[in-house]
Formats: sequence, structure tokens, C-alpha cells
Amino acid sequence: MGRGILGTLNSMTNGLHTFWNHLTKSHTTIRCEPNGPISIQLQNLSVSYPQNPVISGLSCHFDAPSLWGIAGPNGAGKSTLLKTLLGIQKLKDGSITFHGFCPCDVAYLAQQNQLDRRFPLTVGDTIAMGLFREVGVFQRYSDIQREKMQAALDQVGLSSFWRTPLQALSGGQFQRVLFARLILQDAPVIFLDEPFTGVDAQTINDLMRLLELWVREGRLVIAVLHDLDLVQDYFPQTLLLARHFYKWGPTEDILTKENMQASLAASRSWESMAGVS
Repeated sequence: MGRGILGTLNSMTNGLHTFWNHLTKSHTTIRCEPNGPISIQLQNLSVSYPQNPVISGLSCHFDAPSLWGIAGPNGAGKSTLLKTLLGIQKLKDGSITFHGFCPCDVAYLAQQNQLDRRFPLTVGDTIAMGLFREVGVFQRYSDIQREKMQAALDQVGLSSFWRTPLQALSGGQFQRVLFARLILQDAPVIFLDEPFTGVDAQTINDLMRLLELWVREGRLVIAVLHDLDLVQDYFPQTLLLARHFYKWGPTEDILTKENMQASLAASRSWESMAGVS
């Protein structure tokens, strides 16, 4: 990876730490408790865009190790919740408490449609970003770090793709690359926003095995998903979210016909009040 890219990445890292330090000091609604088991506690959380309430009165908690799916109708606030936990979107009311980890250490995978693959990077360049905190500015990768990168590619089934340009990859291969980068980040908490959209069934199966491995290693994994069959098949815990309506707990108890109907009714009621067609 070129020096300019490394410099940018390390600048982003320092900025993220500074951002979180400033955020936790200036916004008492976000708290960090470094001790104890890893968990995220939400208390009466409300989030709004201008003139547009998105999430209202959400109280729940996520404890590691566990694998959570966030499901619900389109426009129900699922991705907004992840952005709020990341500090990208500001709370209106309520509080968030992070236990046992620093929020700046969360690994986040955005939706593919938010990522630009036209930038002239190779697979190796891209996964190396998972080590940018460890490498530092203008530093060469050690043999051990290169071995880590190769092992990450091996783990996602792309052993020989090191020099392949991103533009040459299929959707499933590109998603495997992004998961290899997550492996290198080695984060205790992982947020995924629609990680399997447009991805083939074999890739989903392979990457789900990786998510399950992370949980066995003691991590907290939270994924926004639109495919309810996928949630039911793979995710033991579910938060069903529809703005002011929510249910959370074991998936078999949450994704019931009655709860799904209630979530759709809540979403349609909000759209009617907001004048959304």
C-alpha cells in the first residue's frame, strides 16, 4: 500500500480516538465502562433526523459472546441504530453504555452500495487496511503481518487473490475481501450492515461460519439483515425494530407472525403520520 494511503488511514485512526474522547466528554448520554464483560446497554434510546423521528424509546442490551440479527421493515431505523452506536448519528434522548471495550475499537462493515470499488486498489491493499492501527505511519509490513494477511485470505477462500484489482472481483469475492479485512482488525465487537445483499449462497454459508467462529472466540457480532429466512436460519438472537415498536430476544420467540404484523403496522402508521407515500 502506498505511503499516502497509509498516512490517511493513520490520520483517520487518530481522529477516531479524538472523536470518541470528545464525544464521551461532551455528551453524557454516551458512557464507557472499561471494566467487566463486553456488552452494550441501550436505555430509552431515541434518534431523529430533522423533523423525522426514526427510533423512539428503545431499551435493550447486547452481551458478548452472541450473534444478533437486527430485522424489520424497510426504513425502520435498523442502519440508523448501527450508526448511532458508532457515534455517526447523534442521540435525541436516552443513553448508550459500552461495557468492557472502547467504542473506537469496533469493526464496522458498511453496505456494499456505500463502498466505491473504482479506486485502484488490489485485494492486498484493501485487507491491509485492517492492520493500519498496528502498522503506523510509513512503516513496512513485517513478515508476521504479511503472514496474518495471507492467513486472512486463506480463511475466506481467496488465497491467490493478493494482487487482484478490486474491479475484477464478483460481488461475493469482494465481500470475502471485506471479511478478510475484518479478520485483521481483530475487534471484540463487530457491526455488519446488510453483509449478504447480492451475495451467492455459498459465500453466505462460508461467511456465516466465520461469524459463528467469532462468537465462539467471545466476540459480540451484530448484523442488520433484510432476509428473515437468513435470520431464522443463522442468528440465535434478534432485535425486531420498527421505529417506536421493538421486540428483542431469542429469534424463535421474536420472529413470530404476530410480531411481524405488529412491526409492519407500526411502520405503516409512522409513514401515514409523516406523509410518506
